[in-house]
Amino acid sequence: MALTSKQRSQLRGLASSLDTLLQIGKGGITDNVVASANDALRAHELIKCKVLENSMLTAREACDVLSEACSAEQVQVIGTKFVLFRRNPKEPKIELIKAKK
Repeated sequence: MALTSKQRSQLRGLASSLDTLLQIGKGGITDNVVASANDALRAHELIKCKVLENSMLTAREACDVLSEACSAEQVQVIGTKFVLFRRNPKEPKIELIKAKK
């Protein structure tokens, strides 16, 4: 499911008040990081992640790799932080703006 610009804008607004749930350090993106991201996305649908200074990855690279591994949508990347979204099919928590046809 590709996000429209209005939906992305809505999610950016929601993400601004979120605390960082996941930090990526010098170990990079390991199986444990992917599992933690999957659990957080299942519980919250929208998560904010941070890439620490000692990481070998940039925030853009980490966002690309983690979104691919978790089948999540990239919402935004700013500085060392990025936001991911994945709808929970059983218990949706966030109601997205409908896309115009």
